[in-house]
Amino acid sequence: MSVSPPASAVPETPTGLRVRYGGGVHPAAELARGAAYELFSAEPAAGFDRDRRPDARYPYHRYAHASEVGRLPDPHRGGTGPGAERANGLGVPDSPLTAPLNRVLGWTDIHGLSQSPAAAEDPVLVSVRESATVRRGSQMVKALSAQQFAGFLLRGWLPYGFCYREYDVAHLRTPADQMLLRTDSEAGRAVPEVAYLLRWRATDPVDYVAPLAGTHRGLTTMPPHDRVGPPVLGTGFTPSGRHLIPEFVTRDFADLPLPANAALLAHTPDGDEVVLYTYQPEQRGWLRMAGPRWRHLLAAVPGVAPDQEYVSTGDAIRSTLLIGGYRGQEHEAVADPPGEFRVLAMTRAARYPVQTLTRRARYVDWRDTRCLVLREEGGWLRLRLCRPDPDNVAPLGAQCYERGVYESWAPAAEVTDDQLVDIPYEL
Repeated sequence: MSVSPPASAVPETPTGLRVRYGGGVHPAAELARGAAYELFSAEPAAGFDRDRRPDARYPYHRYAHASEVGRLPDPHRGGTGPGAERANGLGVPDSPLTAPLNRVLGWTDIHGLSQSPAAAEDPVLVSVRESATVRRGSQMVKALSAQQFAGFLLRGWLPYGFCYREYDVAHLRTPADQMLLRTDSEAGRAVPEVAYLLRWRATDPVDYVAPLAGTHRGLTTMPPHDRVGPPVLGTGFTPSGRHLIPEFVTRDFADLPLPANAALLAHTPDGDEVVLYTYQPEQRGWLRMAGPRWRHLLAAVPGVAPDQEYVSTGDAIRSTLLIGGYRGQEHEAVADPPGEFRVLAMTRAARYPVQTLTRRARYVDWRDTRCLVLREEGGWLRLRLCRPDPDNVAPLGAQCYERGVYESWAPAAEVTDDQLVDIPYEL
């Protein structure tokens, strides 16, 4: 029988942080504002991998979610407690999943329910799913392929489709771990050397919904030949044999305006997170953040020069706009959640705080199917289906470009109920 060493005998990391995990005590480093931890070990241990980084302080390490560890008193900061109760760096606390566990119902049972489409309306599972909430300022992430990364950097793509709260996936640090979050056609295939993520802050909770069987039944019944990526279970959780991860989709699969300081990230096989670019809305550009040491991480991204910054030429067509009201007039606005929403302006003196805020998008009906208009070219409309299902995908000739996202071209003369819709945000 092994006996764990007393906490006082475990060496500390430079921050002095130690945590309990799996019956032992380990030095640790906090990640993602307390959502996850990197644990270290001087000896081989179950679940720990060799740390091959040149500057490694310990020979072995692993990553764990905040819910899996117990934080010991920190002499440098004082106090204890799980990272879930701490702010995410911007004054917005992330709420953990909560489950009514007891002697009869354990974690394995909850996980089993989350992976069973038949249990989508189980009251226990529903209560667990409803405990995962998006708040204004919540950090959201979307896993990207190299091609999708290029789309955001070079072609001005906006966040849309399936995404996650960073709090729920912060422990998935390596390319192998992040494969289950991917939405592209390569998901579940060969593990790449580098994993890419888009990270942004939620402007408003109204923009995010859970892909449940009651609201997105069409996705749950989509045949394999008409979908990309893993199936949609309808439980609100992503398919996984180990993890319990609540997933979200943008409402109506709409594009969302990028808030200030969104970031394009890379994760290495050792779990290092590297901020490659950050978004500056006034310039509509991505500022390069990574130095020469990390520019090799962009080698797999098609069309990207690692030593270059990318600024919009101004002619990019955007399917959605953030509109702010100031003194009775409308202006394009910038979100810097949780608390700052201002007029889009190059000069600081003109960046007035807006008094009202809405997201504006164009909707149409095409053959009895509600769609978002992405762009218009020569009498044709590029449409994205708001509620794809097997009955409308085939008749409309819609193609699946990533998990849950179906698009098609339609003659402008055939659409009806063409209107600009404002989704109001409460300030």
